[in-house]
Amino acid sequence: MGKTVLCACEDVTRSEVQRAFARGHLDLESVKRYTGFGTGPCQGKSCQNAVVQELLRLGATPAEITPFTSRPPVHPVTFGTLAALDPSSLPLDEGVPLPSLPPPPRPAPSGPLPERADVVIVGGGILGLSLAYELGRRGVRDVVVLERNYLNSGASGRNGGGVRAQWSTPTMVRLGLRSLQLFARFAGDTGVNVWFRRGGYLFLAPDPAQAKRLERNRAVQAAQGMRTRILSPEEACEVVPELERSRFVAASWNPDDGVVFPWPFLWGYAAGAERNGATVRTFTPVTGLEISGGLVRSVETPAGRIRCDTVVNACGAWSPEVARLAGVALPNRPTRHEILVSGPLKPWLGPLVSLLGTGLYFSQSQRGEIVGGMGDPAEPAGVAHGSTLRFLARFSRALTDLIPDTAGIPVMRQWAGNYDVTPDNNPILGPAGPANFLQLSGFVGHGFMMAPAVAELMADWMTGREKDEIFDRFTVDRFARGTAVGDDFIIG
Repeated sequence: MGKTVLCACEDVTRSEVQRAFARGHLDLESVKRYTGFGTGPCQGKSCQNAVVQELLRLGATPAEITPFTSRPPVHPVTFGTLAALDPSSLPLDEGVPLPSLPPPPRPAPSGPLPERADVVIVGGGILGLSLAYELGRRGVRDVVVLERNYLNSGASGRNGGGVRAQWSTPTMVRLGLRSLQLFARFAGDTGVNVWFRRGGYLFLAPDPAQAKRLERNRAVQAAQGMRTRILSPEEACEVVPELERSRFVAASWNPDDGVVFPWPFLWGYAAGAERNGATVRTFTPVTGLEISGGLVRSVETPAGRIRCDTVVNACGAWSPEVARLAGVALPNRPTRHEILVSGPLKPWLGPLVSLLGTGLYFSQSQRGEIVGGMGDPAEPAGVAHGSTLRFLARFSRALTDLIPDTAGIPVMRQWAGNYDVTPDNNPILGPAGPANFLQLSGFVGHGFMMAPAVAELMADWMTGREKDEIFDRFTVDRFARGTAVGDDFIIG
């Protein structure tokens, strides 16, 4: 039986687009993520119109087929070519500003809102959806999740998928270990394959000071039962033979860490939450909170008002914006972090590799692409999703210096997400301001990997079960009390 191919780069057929639409992925961005169309070398330039026409035929509205922006580079460019550029001569901004145009129409909310709910979760990322799922498993059916955009539009859909338990404090190690357990059984629990694989994390120390840091962390991890080992450069090159051994003096290796594919992870949690009775609504921003008597009484949206008993602020980089609606000032500071993907290669890289002190990290996906990112100390605070040539140059220089054989590999596309940074690099949890206004934010760049474990613990606490120590340790008032203790093992 023949098939009609709409995206030749990714072999996406008309029937796959139809299947995505039937499963509720109505807008173009969601269909792109569900099918993979437009993520190949042509960046949607040759297939976007065909997919748009099919979606209109299926009943999509004009607002739902607003074209997406092709991601740079316009054509594949090798790491070696990009590494030849001087990053210091390249700006941090997003380049030439686009012409001033009216904003595109927004798709309508994905469905009607109930008049009331036990719990309203603001934010449809991994934290909000996992909490809704876990609350449902504990019998709380009257839960509403409100997402201002499409699922996977924020940091949860823009990260590299790394999940690890190599941390520097017992609490973070404990949470990481539990999340790894939940990642491993997620497909069996939800029926959604998230491509989880335990390729491990390999941290490289470029100098003796960083090597001592790895030694200290290994002791903390060993006390929690982890299999972390400190490796010599020669031993590290047995794990990844392509490494340039002169670029580091020691390494930390835990084979039980891993990588997942982020997009289906969110869809799995969303579908599981709805099976458990929750209502998930996309394109439904929160515009106000009605507060009286020291409590949030209702949540206001353009689609209507929801009376509620509890509100959870799980908006990541947008959490301070939502908190201000309740008169709460959070210390969270969003910063852009860029990421890229190469063309597909034969499998050669087992672990996710990170070079400490530089922010460089990269892994190989199950499709064979190199996926990696690198933070920029000069990046200003603020929510931004634009891409820069500066990032491509910095990343390419660092990667080809560490693995010279990557110079000929082409970069296919780049994008950006936002870290949700707190002063001590730890989350903000529990009430702030109104007694029923709970915070679930501030995870810097590790909210995705900590969400499964934290959601379990928060759902337990919210349903009257045991209260974990994190809900006393990571309250927002710790900064005023002077009890904040930072975690120093942030990468990216």
